[in-house]
Amino acid sequence: MTELTVAATQMACSADADENIANAERLVTKAAEQGARFILLQELFETPYFCKDMAPDLLHLAVPVENNPAVKAMRALAKRLGVVLPVSIYERANNALYNTLVIVDTDGEVLGLYRKSHIPDGPGYSEKYYFSPGDTGLKVWDTKVGKIGAAVCWDQWFPEAARLLALKGADIICYPTAIGSEPHDATIHSRDHWQRTMQGHAAANMTPVVASNRIGKEQGRTCDITFYGSSFIADNTGAKVVEAGETEEAVLTATFDLDKLRRTKIEWGVFRDRRVDLYGDLLSLDGTTRHPTSKG
Repeated sequence: MTELTVAATQMACSADADENIANAERLVTKAAEQGARFILLQELFETPYFCKDMAPDLLHLAVPVENNPAVKAMRALAKRLGVVLPVSIYERANNALYNTLVIVDTDGEVLGLYRKSHIPDGPGYSEKYYFSPGDTGLKVWDTKVGKIGAAVCWDQWFPEAARLLALKGADIICYPTAIGSEPHDATIHSRDHWQRTMQGHAAANMTPVVASNRIGKEQGRTCDITFYGSSFIADNTGAKVVEAGETEEAVLTATFDLDKLRRTKIEWGVFRDRRVDLYGDLLSLDGTTRHPTSKG
């Protein structure tokens, strides 16, 4: 039996990066004290969510991975606690800017990077202004506690991404997130839809999902967003095992038997019965392999 306790955290973020990093360290330590060896922090936790506005000066928040204070702090913390930490940062790579997840193993070493693939663009979430589409592809990380599939926020709405992570052998799929109210329409509250989408990924891929979101109202230059927290962990049937509220700081934990999960995937037949010969049209935007005006 190979048991792994995983954790999701959520917190509010201020304009003080040092304070945010210290709070993240405190929550990670609390999770580790509860037995967690894989701990997920939210998306871009060093700062308020800056993509509310399109402002040239905010582009300079991006720094190279090796210079990032959160990465340095979390590498030391991961080594001290013996935990795996995906660290979400704003990365500068020469003249390219990415929304990047740095995967830190239990010895504090960086296993590699995942750069967010799907970049949203809408009122209050102007990410295409700040980030280039990721060029790393979707990856599963063979950490010292298990195989971790990692994607970021808007990636979580795409079933193809979750399926690829499962096909690559992920024991756990995680999504650091920053999502809340819609500045253009106060009647929209996407929390339940957001959760059910990821619960569906867990069920369809028979793989637990860990999702971490931020909390609090953040005032930008042109609008504000109230982040709705509701971080959660779902089991391999899609059921929520544990869930945070919308407004409070939280550390959530759940324990899974990885060997049992792997056996169940094989025995259930979901992956055995896939018809990859039928899925070629997924490579088009409109579900066709031929242009609609083509002949034949």
